[in-house]
Amino acid sequence: MIARDKPPAYIPQIRLYQDWLREKRGLQFDSYDALWRWSTTELNDFWQSIWDYFDMQSPTPHKAALSKNAMPGGEWFVGAQSNYAAQMFRHVDPAHQAGFKAIISQNESGVVKELSWPELRRQVASLALHLQAQGVKPGDRVAAYLPNIAEAAVALLATVSVGGVWSICAPDMGANAVLDRFTQIEPKVLIACDGVRYGGKEHDRLQVVADMRAALPSVEHLIMLPNLKADASLPNSTPFAQTIARNDAAVEAFHPMWLPFDHPLWIVYSSGTTGLPKPIVHGHGGTLIVALALKILHNDIGCSYHPNSWGERFHWYSSTGWVMWNAQIGGLLNGTTCVIYDGNPGGTKDKPDWSTLWRFAADHGVTFFGAGAAFFANCQKAGVDLKSMPQLKKVRALGTTGSPLSEDAQRWGTEQLKQLGTDVWWCNISGGTDFAGAFIGGNRELPLRVGEMQCRLLGCAVEAWNEQGQPVIGEVGELVCAQPLPSMPLYFWNDKNNARYLSSYFEMYPVGHGRQPGGGDGPADMGGVWRHGDWLKITPEGACIIYGRSDATINRHGLRMGTSELYSAVEALPEVLDSMVVDLEYLGRESYMPLFVVLREGVALDEAMKSKLINAIKTALSPRFVPNDIFQVAEIPRTLSGKKQELPIKKLLLGQPIEKVVNKDAMANPASLDWYVEFAKQRLQTS
Repeated sequence: MIARDKPPAYIPQIRLYQDWLREKRGLQFDSYDALWRWSTTELNDFWQSIWDYFDMQSPTPHKAALSKNAMPGGEWFVGAQSNYAAQMFRHVDPAHQAGFKAIISQNESGVVKELSWPELRRQVASLALHLQAQGVKPGDRVAAYLPNIAEAAVALLATVSVGGVWSICAPDMGANAVLDRFTQIEPKVLIACDGVRYGGKEHDRLQVVADMRAALPSVEHLIMLPNLKADASLPNSTPFAQTIARNDAAVEAFHPMWLPFDHPLWIVYSSGTTGLPKPIVHGHGGTLIVALALKILHNDIGCSYHPNSWGERFHWYSSTGWVMWNAQIGGLLNGTTCVIYDGNPGGTKDKPDWSTLWRFAADHGVTFFGAGAAFFANCQKAGVDLKSMPQLKKVRALGTTGSPLSEDAQRWGTEQLKQLGTDVWWCNISGGTDFAGAFIGGNRELPLRVGEMQCRLLGCAVEAWNEQGQPVIGEVGELVCAQPLPSMPLYFWNDKNNARYLSSYFEMYPVGHGRQPGGGDGPADMGGVWRHGDWLKITPEGACIIYGRSDATINRHGLRMGTSELYSAVEALPEVLDSMVVDLEYLGRESYMPLFVVLREGVALDEAMKSKLINAIKTALSPRFVPNDIFQVAEIPRTLSGKKQELPIKKLLLGQPIEKVVNKDAMANPASLDWYVEFAKQRLQTS
């Protein structure tokens, strides 16, 4: 393997792209803002440049990058063919010859597995041929119930290489939550494991899998992966090892099939708080081209075997139930080694250890280390000492998403790695499962300010709109995207007349509200404007700050604020481990805002502690945002991806029944809801 601590005269990936634009297109921009404006007004030219720059392949030509500019319904690269897996296969020979692995994985037990690029291709081809032999045709759904292990990546690539539509749920999800998803898409094949080890405990899922198969009459074939016990199996199932064992001429000759650019790739799910989860369908070509632009140009994740590289090893901690798992595996798209961890990053309940993931990264030479914002906050609170792990000096970038990152957590990470001699770059991104990408993120060449994300991403016509639907700078507004993106959903599965799709993103700004970035009016048939559901402020310098979900915003005495600002103030106190606030202003009633806090063991919410919390809020924000009441709780309810359940608790406290506002099976800690249900009952009786 090519070993480099740091390549000489490293050039950021986004600079290489701009050099290419100048040499091949005669385009030169005097600022990132000018480049961004070109990318969001000349959509056809920009996305064609991305296609050409990354040398995307198709056996048939396309007429234009964007044939129809509309949201929804944009038509991209009509005539072109694509395959997500084929893009990864392009790197097998050069990456292997240079000595780089495709996937390095480790679990809680410390078992490490390495998958070479040729072995990845062989296993994918073997499983793909097996699926075809079982009758899987383009458009058939293949569902998986697997953890974050290399076998899940193999199954994904095998499925999509034959035109199957992939969908995965994490084994920490209960049967009801999984069936709420899989019954909607009627999979033909189910690939499942017998259980997982998490937080030091084994969680048997064999009976769950049996129940799922019984409840899914569409499943014609079950593939079982023993993940806990070597002899685990179910009747009338095929061992996973058998499906990837083939190594013959057919495997050697296999190549992923060419599919229409907009052929369905996978189905992911929103964490919807009411009704069934929304099954969101993304396409091969759109997901692929957006992933390349995001990962390489903005996340600065180079190809491992390219001379302008550290020998990239990419890690982004995630469960398979979060779209960041898709993003992690997407590192293979440009020949990067993916380093994945299956387990609890915080140790066990009896023995918390927030250094677990850092030791893993140090052991495997990770160069890009990504995780949810809550992870970094927990590490800070736990006093993790990174300087005790000198191999972490290879980490040149920290990525974060999922919720706003606190300034304190960012400063902590920067200072910790600085002690190892690393001037780390934070790549803070904000996007969504909804379009399998990011709207806002990083740029190696722009100033990095604590508490801010560096820029709006190329091709993303993101604006902050005020209540009049006008773009604003330096003010908090609704995050909207005024132009289509190739990775926006093709549709929701079985969504008659696109009703759920339209109501999810285009209800506030429906067809006819289209406008060009910067406020200019667009064509009358331009379509709707994507409303993402976040509060956003764009600074005069072009940086961005996310203030939390716009549907869980605090509006106190006429002042509107995202909940993240209050969390930053409260959770900066060493006594506070976690917090949640909800504002019960509703239909003209006087606002009532309770604050719920999880305190360190041995700390009580006495009057002195309450005063400390109130003073922190007054100092950091304003006396207007002092809560009406403060309550000490054992846990803050969170989704499987770690997001605080603000809106469900708000609805609960406003009188809606718990079963109507939250899906317990899609939560990380459903038992935490009991306290809030009782609290809501008492409050409604006395109000």
